[in-house]
Amino acid sequence: MRTPVVDHAARRRRALRRRALWTGGEVLVTVGLVLMLLVVHQLWWTNREARRGADRKVEALERQWGEGRGGPKSGEPGGYSGASSDSGTLNTYGSSGSSGSPGPRGPAGSPDSSRRGGPLRPAVSEAYAVLVVPRLSLRAPVAEGVGKADVLDKGYVGHYPGTAQPGQAGNFALAGHRNTHGEPFRHLDRLRRGDTVTVETGAASYTYVVDQVLPRTSAADGGVIAPVPRSRVAPSYGYSRAGRYLTLTTCTPEFTSRYRLVVWGTLVSARPR
Repeated sequence: MRTPVVDHAARRRRALRRRALWTGGEVLVTVGLVLMLLVVHQLWWTNREARRGADRKVEALERQWGEGRGGPKSGEPGGYSGASSDSGTLNTYGSSGSSGSPGPRGPAGSPDSSRRGGPLRPAVSEAYAVLVVPRLSLRAPVAEGVGKADVLDKGYVGHYPGTAQPGQAGNFALAGHRNTHGEPFRHLDRLRRGDTVTVETGAASYTYVVDQVLPRTSAADGGVIAPVPRSRVAPSYGYSRAGRYLTLTTCTPEFTSRYRLVVWGTLVSARPR
């Protein structure tokens, strides 16, 4: 009878391979769980928290106006040299005029803020208006500036510094996230010609009607937020004369920041509070 020979070295190698495979599997599972948690945080938690905060801010503004305290009248807006490329804003602002620059008069009887103690001058990151878009069932606070951490990531809509204020001559230009952090402009592509967009402030309510949609342009197309907005990438989109315009910008396609989607509207009515 032959005595079996045990190859201990081979057994050790097999054990080491099994241990390495097991350890590698554990690492992959752990990494997968971490990535899943990050996705949940970005796609669910940031939206939940930003929307709750934005809703509370809208309620606070409406309560403030109901108590007879108007919007901000003092304080200087800060300047931004640009914005993060994934915020839905444009990388360059292009030429922009003063928010109080001369221009055509608004609708008859409109409550021009320049005749009510001077133009609005909200402080940087201060929420001072509410954007209402019926087609999107959207009510979002509007804050001064397009900074990510202090405006857009809170679920707010940001006002491009240097562009006109609500109801004023020129271009009242706004930016908002399309994905994550409240994503107020998630369905901006659903807006169509003839849809209404209202901007409420402590002094008045301004209604704009959508009349142009630019499906895609460069993130550096600053012409779309100029006082007389016109795309420098697609010159057939935009306007050729001075007026009172509203511009809404966000990223496109969804979950990317390569291009910008732009919606334009024209002021049709202004109702004092």
